[in-house]
Amino acid sequence: MGREERLAEGGKGMSYIDKLNESAKDAGNIVCMGLDPVLSVLPASDAPVRERISEYFAAIFRRMRLEGVSPAAFKPNIGYYSSLDKPREEDFQGSLALADTLDLIDNYFPEVPVILDSKRGDIARSSGNYAEEAFSVWGADAVTVSPYMGTDSVLPFAFEGKGIYVLNRTSNPGAIDLQNITTLDAVDEKELYPMYIAVAHRIAHWATEHAGIGAVVGATSMKELGEIATYYAGRDIPMLIPGVGSQGGSATDVIAALKSAGYSLALARINSSSGLTHPWKKGNAPEDWIDQVMKAIHSLFAEAAL
Repeated sequence: MGREERLAEGGKGMSYIDKLNESAKDAGNIVCMGLDPVLSVLPASDAPVRERISEYFAAIFRRMRLEGVSPAAFKPNIGYYSSLDKPREEDFQGSLALADTLDLIDNYFPEVPVILDSKRGDIARSSGNYAEEAFSVWGADAVTVSPYMGTDSVLPFAFEGKGIYVLNRTSNPGAIDLQNITTLDAVDEKELYPMYIAVAHRIAHWATEHAGIGAVVGATSMKELGEIATYYAGRDIPMLIPGVGSQGGSATDVIAALKSAGYSLALARINSSSGLTHPWKKGNAPEDWIDQVMKAIHSLFAEAAL
């Protein structure tokens, strides 16, 4: 399904849970490939920003198709693109590069879900506008959302057939500042839990109202990931699991934790961004950059195979 068809379809028909199960089966893995362009690590070029980014991802996608590999999801982070815009100078190179990247996904991997990583979250009308941005403007299949402002912040994203990944226990070091605080659970109002468990309870409650609400749970805190996966086991609650690769998380450890918890692997997406698209991390891309990218892709896809 191309971009025009995706926008016209508006998510009707197949549920987001179905999309996840089908894409995992087709890909044979549960990898989510982050697409976060960093200009300083791309091949040196005098080409405009939009062209540099789109040609870079096009080369990777062509090679992936040639070698017969596909992730089970893609996740562009909108900030990596919009920060390259200069709207007051009528320059939208970054946003146009995101449009090109989404078009490339539609052309090369049309059945693979796209998660727009924008971490939005505001009150009703504003959240509704952010939802329109993600789903109607960009044509994404899912979006990341902050739960801090509660139900009327999250549920405006509940578009038919679309996914919502609510920040649950994130992979960054500062997550412990708030997400591990002990609090009275707002769902049962009787027990004290770490904040990330209370949020998990709320996510499960929201999931009874909209199929496709899931959780962002980092791979850098395996204890918390195991607890959350155990709670979600047996429920159709997707998990987006960042932190594998440059942040230190291990796909092998994540798979083992999910299996131990009895969680459905097909609903999980293990995300890696820079570890796949520019594994050399710093400096302009080496001459064999595409080979290094493909080596990293094959390695993670094998670790996260179904």
